[in-house]
Amino acid sequence: MGVEVAVTNLTKSFGSQKIWQDVSLTLPPGEVSALLGPSGTGKSVFLKSLIGLLRPEQGSIVIDGTDILECSTKELYEIRKLFGVLFQDGALFGSMNLYDNVAFPLREHTKKSESEIRTIVMEKLELTGLIGAETKLPGEISGGMRKRAGLARALVLDPQIILVDEPDSGLDPVRTTYISQTLIDINAEIDATILIVSHNINLARTVPDNIGMLFRRQLVMFGPREVLLTSEEPVVKQFLNGTMIGPIGMSEEKDDAQMAAEQAMVDAGHHAGGVDDVEGIVPQMKATPGMPFRQAVARRQERVREIMDTLPYSAQLAIQESFESTALTEEFPAIMTDEMYAVD
Repeated sequence: MGVEVAVTNLTKSFGSQKIWQDVSLTLPPGEVSALLGPSGTGKSVFLKSLIGLLRPEQGSIVIDGTDILECSTKELYEIRKLFGVLFQDGALFGSMNLYDNVAFPLREHTKKSESEIRTIVMEKLELTGLIGAETKLPGEISGGMRKRAGLARALVLDPQIILVDEPDSGLDPVRTTYISQTLIDINAEIDATILIVSHNINLARTVPDNIGMLFRRQLVMFGPREVLLTSEEPVVKQFLNGTMIGPIGMSEEKDDAQMAAEQAMVDAGHHAGGVDDVEGIVPQMKATPGMPFRQAVARRQERVREIMDTLPYSAQLAIQESFESTALTEEFPAIMTDEMYAVD
């Protein structure tokens, strides 16, 4: 199972520009989490801080019991072995075919034989849907295939923590869904701790077990998906529903006058963008049939039940309905499928 990542009072600046401050959150082990926020809020900076590529000025990052901001270089090297990272562009070597790209970490960091390496590489290529493409160069394949190859390479050392930076970057919605499904399936299979950095609303609403939101150099909220998707916090509600109404503007932050003017337009019948009837707890993406049951779902729901009585009554009703729906589809998947796709 994946390990816990505990971040406390983390602050990062570049010169006089503060990126974010006093960020505290805990990534539950073995669950999929997403860190959201408008462009320019430092999401990728946060990701790079977790693996020690950037060093925050204050706070702590405790991974498997070790604070990587206080540990030695040797200890950091060992901690990094727990990670697999998928960068935005896949970060593949252009002169290597996909097989050699995926095999590279095994050849660099292990003493495995080529036959052992081949077994592992082909397993990861199959998991990411790339069997048959192993001899192709990165320049000969689509952006979606490059993403999946980068993911396969991130998985070859069997990481306990997987970091994914903007998996939808440069991809159309269909291929983004394929990448999302692959991440859910990987979590089902190896129970890894996964953190996705994104500003994709559909991904945010349907994929992660936990959601965090960065805005105005602060972590606005972090918690189980049910809590965030029923939240009345203005910036969270605006972002997850993709509308103009709320504190987020083109330059990240609006003043009161602009917010009032936009609300008046909506009151007068002007469409505020976003997706109609999108509010509430939309169903979460499930693992592909045949995959193990995702244990993260049960763990997350148990945590939500423990805090249910602290939530607004409307949120409690929506969450209870969501849980009942999940239990029904898990117990009677064939019946639900037949009813959903029945034709007169």
